[in-house]
Amino acid sequence: MSHRHRLRSAWNRVGSGEIHRAPRQWQPWLLDTGSLTQKIEKAIGHKLQVQVLRDCPQTLNSDESRYFHFRIRRCRVREVLLCANHTPLVMAHSVIPTLSSSGSNHSILRLGTKPLGAVLFAKTRMHSKAKPPRDIARLDRSSSLWKKCSKQYPGLSTPLWARRTLYRLRGHPILVNEIFLPALLDFLKPER
Repeated sequence: MSHRHRLRSAWNRVGSGEIHRAPRQWQPWLLDTGSLTQKIEKAIGHKLQVQVLRDCPQTLNSDESRYFHFRIRRCRVREVLLCANHTPLVMAHSVIPTLSSSGSNHSILRLGTKPLGAVLFAKTRMHSKAKPPRDIARLDRSSSLWKKCSKQYPGLSTPLWARRTLYRLRGHPILVNEIFLPALLDFLKPER
């Protein structure tokens, strides 16, 4: 395998046609432009729990560096599980460049167990009507995000479907990756 091939991204813009490769039951989740937390809570009828896996400074991985055109070196990474009845349904991996979490955003981004979407959607609705850039990906065992999910969710099958969106909070970028776990579909099935 050549070095160039290994560095190719699994992510594709929503309009690229990649959505048609996704199983039909995942397509509405991948295409939705609203708050994922709110969408799940509405579907299941109760609040999700946010389990913080980590929230700390780190350097970007190669795919994230390419996404930011190699202009950003340091960032804060926040990884959480969105859970219903202690069952992980989604893993969120958010990349918050250091500049994005400073100044007026510093106090806003002290999240604890509050979902990041609650902050982003409260603020972005007030400032921007434009749809943020959205990509989707089919993640397999070679993906770093799949590997992170498998540590938290033993016995994980492949592939996983994910979406990533570049939001702006007071003009500063925040990249949110949301990886859909198989339990989400199981949890949403009507009881028989």
